[in-house]
Amino acid sequence: MVQGWQFWAFLSAVFAALTAIFGKVGVAGVNSDLATLIRTGVILVVLIGIVAATGQWQSPSTISAKTWIFLALSGLATGASWIAYYRALKLGEASRVAPIDKLSIVLVAIFAALFLGEKLSLAAWGGVAMIGVGAIIVAVF
Repeated sequence: MVQGWQFWAFLSAVFAALTAIFGKVGVAGVNSDLATLIRTGVILVVLIGIVAATGQWQSPSTISAKTWIFLALSGLATGASWIAYYRALKLGEASRVAPIDKLSIVLVAIFAALFLGEKLSLAAWGGVAMIGVGAIIVAVF
């Protein structure tokens, strides 16, 4: 079970939910950008510990230029997402911010089809549409 992507995807959803709840409480007493910096520092320390403890370190020189470029772009996108997310949490209710944030699911499906050539079935596109409509309904009403 721990080897399947579904387990890790579900765990990601659980932690994303906790991120919204803990973040909403934490951001109340501090500027949202500083909150993002603190969060990032914690993540950095934890990941250093995980990589060290599991022996997953590899020499940076063994990583391809393409990998470096796309991981850097992913890092920039993550940082921008976190900054926007924490500002939204500072200004709005977590129960309304999180569904709008999860419109990323819809965008991932679209981007994956356009840029990665992934194929979704008609039923899957229907599910993507329902996620989009559901997120908007939860956030607006």
